[in-house]
Amino acid sequence: MVEKVITLDNVSLIDFLGVENNNIKQIAAAFPMSKIISRGNEIRIKGTTPEISRISDILESLLQHYQTYGKLTHEHVKTYLNGNPEANRLAADVSDEDVLVYGTKGIVVRARTANQKKLVEAAEKADLVFAIGPAGTGKTYTAVAIAVRALKNKEVRKIIITRPAVEAGENLGFLPGDLKEKIDPYLRPIYDALDDMIPAEKLKLYLENRTIEIAPLAYMRGRTLNNAFILLDEAQNTTPMQMKMFLTRMGPNSKAIITGDRSQIDLPNKQKSGLIESVNVLKNIKGISFVELDGRDVVRHRLVKDIIKAYEDAGQ
Repeated sequence: MVEKVITLDNVSLIDFLGVENNNIKQIAAAFPMSKIISRGNEIRIKGTTPEISRISDILESLLQHYQTYGKLTHEHVKTYLNGNPEANRLAADVSDEDVLVYGTKGIVVRARTANQKKLVEAAEKADLVFAIGPAGTGKTYTAVAIAVRALKNKEVRKIIITRPAVEAGENLGFLPGDLKEKIDPYLRPIYDALDDMIPAEKLKLYLENRTIEIAPLAYMRGRTLNNAFILLDEAQNTTPMQMKMFLTRMGPNSKAIITGDRSQIDLPNKQKSGLIESVNVLKNIKGISFVELDGRDVVRHRLVKDIIKAYEDAGQ
């Protein structure tokens, strides 16, 4: 008998191996003449050379399936063991072309409204896109999904996501911790979106090696961002100078999406918003797209649409 060790890198072990290693046990049951043991992030296979080769091929196919679709079920394993992976390509009720990302724990991320689809189409055609609309319309979530898709498809080498750290009626100085701990709450929606789309171990690696970078807008000054997908979120809280600084960071082979909400400007002393100014200044430049989202695109609780409309009717 010979032995082979397969190391599982950047994989959520419980999602890939299954609860109580049931996915691996299922494979082991199909090859009773071999011994398959899972310990930590290693799978050890002992058996004859032909069987080890067959088991390795199945595990490699399962890894590719998991990396593509973000999940691995008993039925998926059964299908690959039967040698017919095409029969079980998706466990979702949408077509491949609608899907932006197959996320973690079976989440299928796609544009869900007409204007979200316009945002996806705009990002495919233009290198710079403005997505403007009220809270709950999926601006940030859709933009993050577009960027993650580009990274997975190797269209870019990194993702850079930034926000202006503007205090919305709160004071950063009174928050506990160092600068990172003070700022991280402002970036939490970004982390939440990424958690839905990238397995935890892989996301941790991406953040550690700066394949994905999340930082306050001030940290962008002086940089040239090449081969990157850049997202500026909450852009209504940029000053005109900050917006100009951000827009001039784009380097070769880069794309950018800027999201913002005209109704939630938190700048002090009624300072002019860089988002509003940039829309007026750049509206006639070829290669820049503008997508407007509205109450029809709200994908949060049903009451959010009514709340937004009530504030609009009240002129606020």
